[in-house]
Amino acid sequence: MILIIYAHPYPQHSHANRKMLERATTLPDVEVRSLYELYPDFNIDIAAEQEAVSRADLIIWQHPMQWYSMPPLMKLWIDKVLSHGWAYGRGGTALHGKNVMWAVTTGGGEGHFELGDHPGFDILGQPLQATALYCGMKWLPSFAIHFTFVCDENTLDVQAELYKQRLADWQETNHG
Repeated sequence: MILIIYAHPYPQHSHANRKMLERATTLPDVEVRSLYELYPDFNIDIAAEQEAVSRADLIIWQHPMQWYSMPPLMKLWIDKVLSHGWAYGRGGTALHGKNVMWAVTTGGGEGHFELGDHPGFDILGQPLQATALYCGMKWLPSFAIHFTFVCDENTLDVQAELYKQRLADWQETNHG
């Protein structure tokens, strides 16, 4: 099963993420947990989230880029759900061997990520990659759509279809 942990604070305003989810959910065995719809009060049901993650073979952390990071509810989900003794530490093997992928949308282009002492877009995924690896997960190449504020509908459709194809290819490779 593919589990998409989706965190968009304003899902009604997202064209790119909405199209990505619409396409992904046409595949069999795909479940979406929309954090801002489930937990508008930020009171995460840790047991329910851990149960959903336990059923997944591939976990996708999908969100828009906000100030070079993830939305606050995604960060809180990671802090609460990936708990000591469950996801890592003594006895924390629940995620060992699971695959994880970062799917992100950005309003700007890759040039927006050339600022600072460590330029480049990929460095922004390093905290998520390190988290996944620390929990014994297999990090897969990320999927990103840039320029979502100015993309036309056709471009977003093409990108959403590429996202769906990445997931379908993973399903085919891992489950025939």
